[in-house]
Amino acid sequence: MKKRLLVLGAGTAGTMIVNRLRHRLSSDDWDITVVDRDDQHHYQPGYLFLPFGTYAEKQVTRARHVFLPDGVDFVIGDVDVVRPETNHVVLADGRELTYDYLVIASGTSPRPDQTPGMLGAEWRLSIFDFYTYDGALALRDALAEFDHGRLVVHITDMPIKCPVAPLEFTFLAEAWLREQGLRDRVELVFVTPLPGAFTKPIASAHLGSMLDDRKIAVEADFLVEHIDSERKTLVSYDEREVPFDLLVTVPLNMGADFVARSGLGDELNYVPVDRHTLLSTAHANIFAVGDASDIPASKAGSVAHFSVEIFADNFLELVAGKPMTHTFDGHTNCFIESGDHKGLLIDFNYDTEPLPGKFPLPVIGPMDLLKETRANHLGKLAFRWIYWNVLLPGRPMPLPSHMSMLGKSTQDVRKNQE
Repeated sequence: MKKRLLVLGAGTAGTMIVNRLRHRLSSDDWDITVVDRDDQHHYQPGYLFLPFGTYAEKQVTRARHVFLPDGVDFVIGDVDVVRPETNHVVLADGRELTYDYLVIASGTSPRPDQTPGMLGAEWRLSIFDFYTYDGALALRDALAEFDHGRLVVHITDMPIKCPVAPLEFTFLAEAWLREQGLRDRVELVFVTPLPGAFTKPIASAHLGSMLDDRKIAVEADFLVEHIDSERKTLVSYDEREVPFDLLVTVPLNMGADFVARSGLGDELNYVPVDRHTLLSTAHANIFAVGDASDIPASKAGSVAHFSVEIFADNFLELVAGKPMTHTFDGHTNCFIESGDHKGLLIDFNYDTEPLPGKFPLPVIGPMDLLKETRANHLGKLAFRWIYWNVLLPGRPMPLPSHMSMLGKSTQDVRKNQE
């Protein structure tokens, strides 16, 4: 009898998984099925550029089935519940799918309903998000009409998809306002629950100085309790207030609701897994990959990419009855748009924070780490082509899954420890 691999989610991680495994698992021995709610795949990093008109809508959406290999069954439907005790999944329309191995790759989503007042009368009038396709387009229209006042960029809580994206939006907004001749008429404020601009000390100090240089005020350690839509004000648990004319918020991010209904998740609906193998801590035949897991790494496309490579090798060992010998180290790299056609690049993992240096090769680069360059900006733009044509189809990329220290400087680490 054939074995059954069921993947819940045909986003970045799920699509890469079926592309990497279909040609390595015999179709005579394995059935592979992937489930998602629709047939529209979004290039989510492109949402950042939609409000500024850099990308058009057609550049960030494609059909999901185009990227799925022959021999993979694509089921369109909403997942209602996973029943791990019987190894089957129930869809919202009553269909049932069975599995021998299950991969949860259902991602994470913004939940504005979780913050009182966020979805009030001002939603999509003076309160916007750009972490959704519709939100980014609505914000584009709002920015076209905004010519003075207080623009506040706000993060509700961590973790979030692409944790540098709110900073990127802030830098791009500042540059866009200068280009429009409006910078002197707009006060920019960055509101974060973190103690600084970012989670890692060296990167946080560097990015914080960039905010200072651009005269962007920072309201740190701000945990929003509610939004007073009548007064257009963010209110924190410690009763601090941040008024706004235009609020660009990143709502609380949460995993899929079916994870909670299935008893598989934590308080934010992320699946607890071994952070090195991505295997569920509760079930020996369930993995969670990409943004769906609780690993202490950025919820970013690069994490999905590097972790899927590790997962694929481990999965083949597991189903062959062997110990899993490959470990994921939390490797993440992110381009950070900084405006004026420049950008930064950071590269880090579970144990090592972003450091200055060259990437991916020492001395040669060609990318600079923690430094604003046009090359990094062009790399960010080029990644869209790489995503559609290399990453999703599961083609090899010339980057190691594990982070390398080659080309990185530890001088700032030593200074930070002194």
